[in-house]
Amino acid sequence: MQLVESGGGSVESGGSLTLSCAASGAQLHYYAIGWFRQAPGKEREGVSCISSAGSSRNYADSVKGRFTVSRDNAKNTVYLQMNSLKPEDSATYYCAASVRSTCRGYSGMNVWGRGTLVTVSA
Repeated sequence: MQLVESGGGSVESGGSLTLSCAASGAQLHYYAIGWFRQAPGKEREGVSCISSAGSSRNYADSVKGRFTVSRDNAKNTVYLQMNSLKPEDSATYYCAASVRSTCRGYSGMNVWGRGTLVTVSA
């Protein structure tokens, strides 16, 4: 399976972006999908996770109320809607597929995309 992220870009503080994570080579509906981000000089952090059926969603405290994860298994795609963006949200965002159908924190991710860059200016 391959994952490809898209939708990154440059926005002003308070703006919105929607990231997409498209899968090929496998049916995404078997797997929980996580979103992660890594800013320069910082460790990668988990942002959100959605279970295979979309019934369970987790968010990092820093993005709760601003980000929404969703999935369209018919399109083999997972989305991350990001609203009220802040400069501290600037990072490369990655999606990853879990070995499980449920989210256990942000563990168990074994297939990663290459990332999409999000830059938020003040």
